[in-house]
Amino acid sequence: MSEKKTLENLMAAFAGESQANRKYLAFAKKAEEEGKLNVAKLFRAAAEAETIHAMKELELAGKINSTEENLKAAIAGETYEYEKMYPEFIEVAKQEGEKAAVGAFTLALKAEEVHAKLYKEALDNINSTEEVFYYVCPVCGNIEKFVPEKCSICGVPGEKFIKF
Repeated sequence: MSEKKTLENLMAAFAGESQANRKYLAFAKKAEEEGKLNVAKLFRAAAEAETIHAMKELELAGKINSTEENLKAAIAGETYEYEKMYPEFIEVAKQEGEKAAVGAFTLALKAEEVHAKLYKEALDNINSTEEVFYYVCPVCGNIEKFVPEKCSICGVPGEKFIKF
């Protein structure tokens, strides 16, 4: 990608489409809770459409590389989040007395550190053919390689974890 502004626009579009996907999934969950199943389906369909847009924009921006390079990028991103981004967010939230935000940012920080560790482990074992399963805490986003008795970050019972 040689045009700087086009690259900036692709990345801005990617960010916007990615956020729309997550927002629409949250809207779908709320619609389901309210019994509005057709609206929930529409939000889920739109979320998938936004994913299609985001993936194409990321591809055109040249940001999808080899699995090894993608793992390195993921490690860098997760490390930035737990070392710099979330500590700064936590400090601001504390100063502003936003206890719920402090809690959410703290859980995310701890989970991001685990994510970085798992990406490093995957990079170290990139050629392994042994099948691995991952289990995600539905509350804080912690990832484990086994079903824990309870989440090591937020304490949610292990039977609530989602298997991947």
